[in-house]
This record gives sequence, structure tokens and C-alpha cells, in this order.
Amino acid sequence: MASLSNSGATASPAVNLAPKTKTKKKHFVQQKVKVFRASDPVLSVFMWGVNHSINDLSQVPVPVMLLPDDFKANTKIKVNNHLFNKENLPGHFKFKEYCPQVFRNLRERFGIEDLDYQVSMTRSSPTRCSDDQGEGLLLNSYDRTLVIKQISSEDVADMHNILSEYHQHIVKCHGNTLLPQFLGMYRVSVDSEETYLIVMRNMFSHRLVVHRKYDLKGSLVDREASDKEREKELPTFKDKDFRNNMQKVFVTEEEKEKFMEKLNRDVEFLVKLKIMDYSLLLGIHDVGRAEREEEEVEEAPQEEDPDAENGLAPGAAAGSFGTSPEGIAGYMSSYKPLGAGEFDPYVDVYAMKSCSGAPQREVYFMGLIDVLTQYDTKKKAAHAAKTVKHGAGAEISTVHPEQYAKRFRDFISNIFA
Repeated sequence: MASLSNSGATASPAVNLAPKTKTKKKHFVQQKVKVFRASDPVLSVFMWGVNHSINDLSQVPVPVMLLPDDFKANTKIKVNNHLFNKENLPGHFKFKEYCPQVFRNLRERFGIEDLDYQVSMTRSSPTRCSDDQGEGLLLNSYDRTLVIKQISSEDVADMHNILSEYHQHIVKCHGNTLLPQFLGMYRVSVDSEETYLIVMRNMFSHRLVVHRKYDLKGSLVDREASDKEREKELPTFKDKDFRNNMQKVFVTEEEKEKFMEKLNRDVEFLVKLKIMDYSLLLGIHDVGRAEREEEEVEEAPQEEDPDAENGLAPGAAAGSFGTSPEGIAGYMSSYKPLGAGEFDPYVDVYAMKSCSGAPQREVYFMGLIDVLTQYDTKKKAAHAAKTVKHGAGAEISTVHPEQYAKRFRDFISNIFA
């Protein structure tokens, strides 16, 4: 709690100068730590559960090494007719955390401290991602450093199947990977309904807006954004669009080499596990455009938003949530103000700057997504059906893991200028 009182101390001169309503809002943010208020009871329980599990874990010594049982372990808590925080939490709920010691170890290897993780997840309610497709929850932590994704019970089983190998891979590459950084996996039970959630580091930046986005699989068959997709504010374009837009990634030769080395290592790991159908997610931040947009915002007259909850404008960028150096990105706003197109490589681990000779200043975010699809009977059937439709030589996305990997790597090595 020391850090909270520090934050209060830093903010007090501003509070004295501000009108009374501001003081109330400030007080409200601090209460938020305890109340776990979210629009959805599942999220309230999730925030409560993560807070509870991190507090519990902090009492357990870190093991010298992980044992096979740690990869099967879980902790459960069942709450009935509780008397605390009734207006925010349902009367009955259950919370389960999978493999707590393993995920604690992974968080450490990815350079994320448990207390920062706890603050980023629970200080204020997560918000829906703008590209949420409506199939289950897809959320950002309130400071946008983490992504919380609803998964199926089958995905939980798949995750258990690969967790030991995934952990070994992360140990071997010292956390230096393009794979998703899996940080926690949970089950929330409310009203006899079970919701499975997995937490990952956000591949995009918590502060630099992504202006263009691609999902690349290395196949051109059925791989372009639909008309409906194109109408969105930030459409997800695909391989064919990438070609048609003459899009390129402008980085130095050294950066490209480092990136391809990482990609090859991660893809070999996926082949070994017979995993396929993954994509490279590419987000592009246009520095010039961001600067222009910021100037326009500064010129516009400022109005206070009456609906801004807990003193935060909806979707306020992290780094602007007060002066408290808490949470995964929190310390940056206090100690390290960043300029246009700048990022902290310890937080934005998937980011790369465009090289000096690039046609425009850009920041690229690149990582591998959808890595839980194993080449099972379902995929084999889809492959057979697509081969009949497109012919045996067509570049379809459902092929054997080795074939998929080769085609994927060839395509990705050519996205660079």
C-alpha cells in the first residue's frame, strides 16, 4: 500500500487547486483497488480472483525448480453468501487458477512483476477491445498492457498439453520470443456458467495507436478482408491485401536478421508440436499521422467528460492514468516521458522502429498469434475439402505443419523492403 499513499502524496498539490468534484474522483480511483466494480459480474469476479490469487501466491515461497505436478496443479476458491462488497460481486461464485507456479515463473521470465500484473489487472475494470469480434470476451487491461481473452475448455486442454514444452522454449530463448506471452489462465463460475480466460501481454502498444493492421498466414486463397471488415474503424487486412497495398516493413538489415532468427526458432517449436494455422499479427503506427492528430486535439477546446468513470476518460491511454508509478506501464509516465513514436522496449517487446531511409516514420508491432491449433482430424478433413475445391497445388491455409511453416516463413521473409 506504500505506493498508493505515495501516489496520494504526489497528487495532493493538484487536488488542493482543483474543484471539489476532482477530489472526489481522485478518492474514487483509490477505492477502486478494493471494490472490483465491473459492468459484468464475470469480470468483477475475475478481478477479485486475480487479486486474491496474487496475494495468496505472495505468501508461497518461489520453488527452486518447477516439478511435473506444477503443470497439472490448480487452486480453487468457492464463495457463498459472502457479506463483503455485495453491490459489486454476485452472492455465489467460484474462481480457479490453472498452474499458478508455472505462470508465476513465466511472468518473471517475461520481466513482469506480480504486483504490477495485479495492479494492471485489478485497479480498474478491463475494457472491451475495439476489434472484439463478439465471439466471447476480448478485453484490454485498463492500462492496455495486457489482453484478456475468453477461450474454450478445449483450448484449456490444448494449453495444458503444450505448457511444459512452451515453458522449456521460453527458458531456452530467455523470454525473447514472438510467441504470445501467456501470463495466467483462469476459470470463473457465476450462476452455474463457466468462463475460461487466458491473459497475455498486449502485442500492440499501450500508448502508440495502431493505424493499420494485418493478419498474415502466407496463403493467398480466401485471404483478403471482407467488405464488412473494411468498414470497421481499424480493419484486419490479410495476405492478399498486403500484396495489393504494396505494403512493406522498413527496418535495418540487422533488425530483419534478428527478427527472422526469432521467427525461425519459434516456428520450429510450433512444428515440433504439430501446430499450424498461426498468423503473424502486424500493427503499424504512423508517427507523422499521430503527431498531426495530437496537434488537432490540442487545438480543440477541452471539455470534461461527465461519463469519465473513476477519473479516467473512456479508453484513456496508459501513462496518463495519474502520477502513480504502478502497473506494468505505470512507471513510465512518472520517470520517462516519451516523445512521438518512442516506446520502451521492456514494455513494448514486440515493437520495432522503421529505419532512417524509410519513406515515412513508422513503428511496427509483430508477433505470432493463434498458436493453439494442432493438426488434428478436423484440420485434416478441412485440408481434404479445400484440396478438392482448389486443386492440390493451391496455396490453401490448411496444410501439414511442416508445409505450413515453410510457406509461412517464405512469405514473412518477403514482407521486408
